[in-house]
Amino acid sequence: MDFPVIAKQLLEQLGGKENLQALAHCATRLRLALKDDSIIDEAAIENIEGVKGQFKVAGQYQIIFGSGTVNKVHAELAKLTGMAEMSTRDVAAAGAEKQNILQRLVKGLSDIFMPIIPAIVAGGLLMGLYNVFTAKGLFIDNLSIIDVNPGLADLASMLNTFANAPFVFLPVLLAFSASKKFGGNPFLGAALGMLMVHPDLLSGWGFGSAAVHGNIPTWNILGFEIQKVGYQGSVLPVLVSCFILAKVETTFRKFTPSMLDNLVTPLCSILITGIITFTLVGPITRDAGFLLGDGLSWIYDNVGFVGGGIMGFLYAPFVITGMHNSFIAIETQLLADVARTGGTFIFPIAAMSNVAQGAAALAVALTTKDKKMKGIAMPSGITALLGITEPAMFGVNLKLRYPFFAAIIGAGVASAFITLYHVKALALGTAGIPGVISIVPSKLSYYVIGMAIAIIISFTVTVALSLRNKKKAGVQATA
Repeated sequence: MDFPVIAKQLLEQLGGKENLQALAHCATRLRLALKDDSIIDEAAIENIEGVKGQFKVAGQYQIIFGSGTVNKVHAELAKLTGMAEMSTRDVAAAGAEKQNILQRLVKGLSDIFMPIIPAIVAGGLLMGLYNVFTAKGLFIDNLSIIDVNPGLADLASMLNTFANAPFVFLPVLLAFSASKKFGGNPFLGAALGMLMVHPDLLSGWGFGSAAVHGNIPTWNILGFEIQKVGYQGSVLPVLVSCFILAKVETTFRKFTPSMLDNLVTPLCSILITGIITFTLVGPITRDAGFLLGDGLSWIYDNVGFVGGGIMGFLYAPFVITGMHNSFIAIETQLLADVARTGGTFIFPIAAMSNVAQGAAALAVALTTKDKKMKGIAMPSGITALLGITEPAMFGVNLKLRYPFFAAIIGAGVASAFITLYHVKALALGTAGIPGVISIVPSKLSYYVIGMAIAIIISFTVTVALSLRNKKKAGVQATA
């Protein structure tokens, strides 16, 4: 491949250097922020050597080249534009100017949660490993591994401690990331997060029982009673409190003399925000968070397979709009209180959608005579089965349309099936075939069957629609 020529052709079809605001790349895609999307020639770009697909999302224009190729195209394009030092964050910031309020909200949540996902994934997978040791009937009838080997009980206990740590201290992780996003000092945010899980407070997980028995501890200050309750595993209270903290901090920095700034600003920021958190923000948002999580769980547990099927059917369209990133906040809340919720039901549904997109792309690879499409569909289909769907979805299925419709049908049916058997996950792993390690052990077989349903239906419907289209085209050609 002649990468300098590819870069030159690409720049021409993008409207020239003056139409580029920002340029970067991720593992497989060139990510661009453009001043005017209407002047680009998408058809011409599609025919450039190496291009496997293109799409617009979150105010960005992204071109799929694939791993190992995209970085070389980017390097040549950077030479032509002088944008070598830009990052994906720069592109996202430039693209955000074109987003509406809802898109910005979704992106904001994504920016907050993405940095802490590795910690949540680690905790969730360790929890899954703990369940392997303690789940009865997983390997032996009516017995767990530690029932048969009591010497492993302490190992299981240690794994449980390791697994719980990211969720017990989730407000600290979340507050650090959120404060940074909101423009505040992330270390002040972390301090606020520590305050919200201080051991002197009643554990957030014990709040429900204490409320029932009427023995919630309180501070009595000048006749006002403030509940001494922690926010372990909470999401919404931390986000709102950190937003307030950032605003209080930036306000004090504007008006505080520089010689007093390092003393007055941190003191007043933590003091004011802490009081607001425990008197107003915490109690209100904690209840709102419970209602949201419990409401979704109730729908999942009681509405039946129809609700799960609808969510599976719509998950891929959510991915197109970027709204699926907002699910991270809900999943984190569900995982943080896994003893009560049993895990997250969103992850298995996402996995059904991903493998369905992969199966549809593989069906295209099998049926198409277009060598370029076959070369794109085969590897992107395999990648989607492993949990990365963008190349398959945008490079193949949406471009041809009928594979996308076949995939969402397959995802809907498979999601209905796993909802019928209440399949849930204990971690935010890779939503695809590798996701088996994240699933509640007792539901693993239903997860595997669900994937098989998604793959078979999506593949079969795609092949059937392909043959129908070819037959229709043949009849029209004869006429």
